[in-house]
Amino acid sequence: MYDRMFFTPVAISVGAGHKRMIASLFDMHDLLTDFPPSRRRLSYGAAVKACEAARAGEISPEAARDALITFAVTAGMLWPVDQPVVSVKPVARKSDKVPAGEESPPNP
Repeated sequence: MYDRMFFTPVAISVGAGHKRMIASLFDMHDLLTDFPPSRRRLSYGAAVKACEAARAGEISPEAARDALITFAVTAGMLWPVDQPVVSVKPVARKSDKVPAGEESPPNP
């Protein structure tokens, strides 16, 4: 058995506003082992099997990651995707400020 990193980590909600990044098979195994038995459903078992198979080299880490995402969605633990930035307010830098009474330099 060995640990492999995912191409893209999975963000999991682990409490009131706390996010945990699952970036490898070891992290996935750790999360699944600590998951409360009373909340385990079919997707949990599938994620455990996928993690074990990936650690044994039988499937790719990305296939195990997909099983983790399915489990997280079913359990209501997948961290919501951030909203894209709609606008950015420009901020003047000290070097851009022109002293009062002076002309600004021409734009190249």
